[in-house]
Amino acid sequence: MKAYPTHLSDSQWQRIEKFFDMQRKRKYELRAIVNAIFYVVKSGCQWRMLPSDFASWQLVYYYYRKWKINGLIELIHDELVRIVRMNKGREQSPSVGIIDSQSVKGTSVAGEQRGYDAGKKVTGRKRHIIVDTLGLVLGVIVHSASVQDRDGAMSVIELLRFRFSRMVKIFADGGYAGKLIDQVAEKFGWVLEIVHKKESGFKVLPKRWIVERTFAWINNDRRNSKDYERLIESSETMIRLSMIRCMLKNF
Repeated sequence: MKAYPTHLSDSQWQRIEKFFDMQRKRKYELRAIVNAIFYVVKSGCQWRMLPSDFASWQLVYYYYRKWKINGLIELIHDELVRIVRMNKGREQSPSVGIIDSQSVKGTSVAGEQRGYDAGKKVTGRKRHIIVDTLGLVLGVIVHSASVQDRDGAMSVIELLRFRFSRMVKIFADGGYAGKLIDQVAEKFGWVLEIVHKKESGFKVLPKRWIVERTFAWINNDRRNSKDYERLIESSETMIRLSMIRCMLKNF
């Protein structure tokens, strides 16, 4: 099989191999299936347009869908977050998060929960993420672009509730100001700190640049340059796959 730049190295595969059932004999190794999925994420090609070097697109998509539904992709992502944090000398559970959203255009493919973001003038979906101070994704929710940031924020913050015991503060921009601050304090006991823009001139805002960099990492994979997915669960999975690729670069 031809080697593509998206192929996993031996050390990268060793980091995630334990999550897969390696006992059964298969025509195609699961490592080759993962390589094919990463090719789709990076290149942005349709499943049906996978190069013939890989297994059939039907087989690759079968495993992608299976691992999405049974939570394996999310499990691998969350485990890598813990490993990367520990390797960087951090606690497994972060104490600080940074929240932000990104409205992305949809395509002609019909899908659920699409809308118009009047502020960004974008028709499509909105990606809501919370990252740690390394830029690693702690929680992700995708919903209609028409949903206001304050309304969509609670759903992604809720994902962190029982997963990160050390969480005490979340940084956000001015779009999250208002009653949401009190709601987060009352429901979760966390501080939602608003980082305001400077009155004039360009300034790198404390903490805020970290989440913007994460969006740049995600958008570097062409499958995430727009929202091509029919289901919001698939959109969230594609974001996790992009972050898995980013984190595996540490090994």
